[in-house]
Amino acid sequence: MGDRPRAGSVRQVNDQVGHLVTAAGSRFTSRFHDERIAAWLGMALGVSFGTAFITGLISHFMQYPPDWLHWPSRPVNLYRVTQGVHVIGGLATVPLLLAKLWTVYPKLLQWPPFRSAAHAVERGLILLLIGGALFQLVTGVLDIAYWYPFPFFFTVAHYWTAYVVFGALIIHIANEWAKARRTVMRKPEDGLDRRSFLLSVFAASGAVALFTVGEAVSPLARLALLAPRRPGVGPQRLPVNRTALEAGVTQTARDPGWRLQVTGSVRRELSLSLAQLRAMPQHTVRLPITCVEGWSASGDWTGVRMRDVLTRAEAPADARIRAVSLQGGGAYRTSEVDPRHWHDPDTLLALSLNGEPLDLDHGFPCRLIAPDRPGVLQTKWLTTLVAE
Repeated sequence: MGDRPRAGSVRQVNDQVGHLVTAAGSRFTSRFHDERIAAWLGMALGVSFGTAFITGLISHFMQYPPDWLHWPSRPVNLYRVTQGVHVIGGLATVPLLLAKLWTVYPKLLQWPPFRSAAHAVERGLILLLIGGALFQLVTGVLDIAYWYPFPFFFTVAHYWTAYVVFGALIIHIANEWAKARRTVMRKPEDGLDRRSFLLSVFAASGAVALFTVGEAVSPLARLALLAPRRPGVGPQRLPVNRTALEAGVTQTARDPGWRLQVTGSVRRELSLSLAQLRAMPQHTVRLPITCVEGWSASGDWTGVRMRDVLTRAEAPADARIRAVSLQGGGAYRTSEVDPRHWHDPDTLLALSLNGEPLDLDHGFPCRLIAPDRPGVLQTKWLTTLVAE
């Protein structure tokens, strides 16, 4: 076994590391490594991450509602707005976060890394905040690009990491609020360059939002250069995420013998053909498809009111309905429709879109369309309704 290192040699190593860190930090000198700039960017990020946290919770609990929570079916565009704000605002946060990290990075390289146990905890929380924020934005961007190179399920990881980031953010705000307030309120002696820098960062953030917002606001669709989907582009002028080929239903959906089964806690089980559904009173509603990736687009849907079919089957008024797709698997093969939604007159078993029979990729022969629901819960290629 070798000799233990002497205290003097340990101090020499620490001094050398400190010198290297200091030298690395001094290579990039700029007046913009400034507490005032960092404070303004920090406040913008606080608003941005707070908004993303709230709208993200709305999205999560709309997709996975607990038993005690029942979302309303009105206003019909509630989810369209909240999810659009979540995704578009999240993308606009990227320039803000990068600018903030560039402004404060010399402090991240300070040596020694901490001066006390309390300072070590504070530094650890900052690193947790930075790591979590980068994780949320990087994986979020990959998600809206439909690229999943990571081995974990995005939705679960994104949801739980949001609590970590938001908790660390609250603690960081509490620690830094007094200093940030003093810094912002103090008039700088030479603020012009700093003001130009901040305006450039905020302009970049605004540009990202401008070139994405068209994915949810149809009149601005031509500006949606950064959006993965655009309104009006797709079969029957509506985008599609999952095609019939990807779902493996190209043959079963075209089967002339297809029937919609209504079972479960009903007094009369039904088995309805496509012709029988078309013979029932038809209604047309204008509702959006809103995807969790942020895009949304409205269409004119025609079909049978879900409540009419369930009334014919004499389903209990308080029943929860499980809508089952022809697709053989997947996390969203089924969806739950609570009483508030299936009693709504705009909730349809849609048979047509924009005046034409449903395209196969839009759920032919029959799909669910309901107000104020995420697109993944607007089940396509329906085969069964189960009252529970």
